[in-house]
Amino acid sequence: MKLFFKLKVLPYIVYFLVRCIYATNKKVFHHPKLDDKEAFVFVAWHGDLLGQPANYSKNRPNGTVKTMISKNKDGEIIAKVYSLLGIESIRGSSSKGAAKALISTIKEIKSGSDVALTPDGPRGPRYSVADGVIAIAQKSNARVVVLNTKPSKYWQFNSWDKFVLPKPFGKIDFYMSEPYDISELEFDEAKDFIKEKMMIHALN
Repeated sequence: MKLFFKLKVLPYIVYFLVRCIYATNKKVFHHPKLDDKEAFVFVAWHGDLLGQPANYSKNRPNGTVKTMISKNKDGEIIAKVYSLLGIESIRGSSSKGAAKALISTIKEIKSGSDVALTPDGPRGPRYSVADGVIAIAQKSNARVVVLNTKPSKYWQFNSWDKFVLPKPFGKIDFYMSEPYDISELEFDEAKDFIKEKMMIHALN
């Protein structure tokens, strides 16, 4: 019964909560103009996941985005919530199904779909950049776009990622960077570069 609730009921509760939160907040978007014909790798910190569907869809209303989500029970919940928000999933992570997920992600980019990744997911450490993100961007020749949100009022969970849940009736600033080309950077240099850009609007 508990498993049924987590997998079949909880995602709808979370979806409804997300919709209510963003409906009751003033939204300010800080976005560049992106080429509709180019597929990008979008990156966001794991603790800042809730705001990214709204962040993406505002700039790419006709875009197709798929996100890598871990193959565990928590991943099942996130995948269902994201599905309700119009985002498809690629199942896998750095620890489970990594090679298959990496290949599938690169194929999605090559076919014209954007992909969304959390460099410090699924298990941290917080604000770290995993090798897979750089490998996917460089092997697909896709440019990287950084996503952040900054709510004026929020709850912050005591989890490894310090997960952020915006409070209703505030303001949320949505940030999207210019696309970054990391194809010519050395691997570690690319990781440092992406982390630096992701930290510009990150919460403490």
